[in-house]
Amino acid sequence: MNMYRVIRRPLVTEKGTHQSQQSHAATKSMPARGGAYAFQVDPAATKPQIKLAVEKIYGVKVLSVRTCNRKGKERRVKYKTGKTPDWKKAVVVLRSEHHIDLF
Repeated sequence: MNMYRVIRRPLVTEKGTHQSQQSHAATKSMPARGGAYAFQVDPAATKPQIKLAVEKIYGVKVLSVRTCNRKGKERRVKYKTGKTPDWKKAVVVLRSEHHIDLF
């Protein structure tokens, strides 16, 4: 899969901005980590594909990737009901020395 098709768009929200500014110090069992950045990704994308795409596009080192499938919401227009499409969200945690300036 093309790496520019894996990452659809960054999710810029209040929660995402707060998570991107958070960083945690190292402990005995875990290395230091930087902020967490959220992206809307292709539903067929796997964690290794997402990691590779973020590293290549933004030039950063990824520590971990978390994903979740989001269900579309029911919407109503006048008398007809419909549904927004399902989508996949990925939260990418970077190493402590890296940062994405988009957020």
